[in-house]
Amino acid sequence: MGEITVAELPRMNADEFIVVDVRDGDSFSYGHIPGSINVPAEKVFFEEFPENKKILVCCRSGIISGEIAEKLCEKGYDAYDLKGGYAEWLKTHISDFSRDTASEIEEGLRKKFSKKLFSKFARAIVEYRLVEPGDKIAVCISGGKDSMLMAKLFQELKRHNKFPFELVFLVMDPGYSRENREILERNAKLLNIPITVFETDIFENVFNIEKSPCYVCARMRRGHLYAKAKELGCNKIALGHHYDDVIETILMGMLYGGQMQTMMPRIDSANFEGMRLIRPMYLIREADIKAWRDYYGLQFIQCACKFTDTCTSESCKTSNTGSKRKKTKELIARLAKEDPEIEQNIFKSAENVNLSTVIAYKDKKGGKHFYYDED
Repeated sequence: MGEITVAELPRMNADEFIVVDVRDGDSFSYGHIPGSINVPAEKVFFEEFPENKKILVCCRSGIISGEIAEKLCEKGYDAYDLKGGYAEWLKTHISDFSRDTASEIEEGLRKKFSKKLFSKFARAIVEYRLVEPGDKIAVCISGGKDSMLMAKLFQELKRHNKFPFELVFLVMDPGYSRENREILERNAKLLNIPITVFETDIFENVFNIEKSPCYVCARMRRGHLYAKAKELGCNKIALGHHYDDVIETILMGMLYGGQMQTMMPRIDSANFEGMRLIRPMYLIREADIKAWRDYYGLQFIQCACKFTDTCTSESCKTSNTGSKRKKTKELIARLAKEDPEIEQNIFKSAENVNLSTVIAYKDKKGGKHFYYDED
C-alpha cells in the first residue's frame, strides 16, 4: 500500500485509476473530487473494483483511508491512500480560483441568480421585518454553502444602502480540525467576506456525550454566538436556515414530536436580553442554493465536526435528530414528485392555522387551552 498526494492527481493517467470516496452518501453529494465514485466505508470491502486499475481511497481528511487501502491490498487490489483526503483536494481546488471570482459571484446575485436568491432574501427581510434601521447584525458563518451565501446576500443588501445598518461576519471555531479551519478561511478570502473568528472548545466538551451529542453541541454553539455577538455590540444574529429546513421542521414536529410548530423567521432570545435571532434565507429553496454553488464550482465544508472520520459511538454515526431530518427530507421529496404543491402546502400550513378547528393550543408561556374552555 502506497500514498498518492493530491498534487500528483493531475499528472496521473485517468484511465489507469479510480478514486473511491469512502465518506457517507450525504457528504459525497455535498461535494467530491470530480470523477470519483462513492462507496461508504462500511460497504467498501463488499464491493468489487476493476482489477486492472489503481484504487485511490479517499476519506474526509486522510484519517481512515490508509487503513482501508491496506486491507484492499490484502484482498489483491493495487490500492493507495489519497493523502489528506477530500479536505486536502478541496484546499487545492479553492486555491485554483482567480482573483475575480468574488466579483463574478456578486454580479451573478444581481443578474443570473437575482430572482431565486436575492429577491427572495430581500422579500423575507421585508415581509418578516428582519432588518431595521440601526441594527448591528452578526452574520453567523459555519463554513457551509448556506451561511456563505447568506453572507454574500447581506453584502449585496448593504450595497443597496436603503437604510443604515452594520454587519459583522462572525465565525465561531468550536474546535475545527486544521483542515476545516483552513478551508473556511480560504473560502472567505475567495468570496471577499471579512470574517471575525473566535474560538471555543465545544467539540471537546461534547465528544464523550453519548445521548444526543449533536443537539447539545448545537445548543452550546448558539449560546456562544449570542454571547460573542452581544459583546461586539450586535443586537441580532443571522442564521442560514432556508425554506427546506422550515418545511422539514414542520413535518418532523408532527411525525416525531406530536406537535404543530415551525422554525420561526425571527425569535427573541430568552437568555440574552435585547438579542434577536433572524433567518433571512427563509424563502430560499435549497436546490437554488446548490445551483448557485455548482454554477461557480464552489466547494464548502459540510459537517465541520473534527471527529466525523473517527467517532465510533452509535450516537455519533446516526444522530437521532439527523436521521429523522433525513427521513423527513426523503419523504417530502417522494410526495413532491406526485404533487408539486406539497412543499408549498406544508410551508403555508404554519400560517393558516384556524384556532377554532384545533383541539388545543399552547400560549407563549406554555399554558394549554382546549377548544371547550370558552363553553
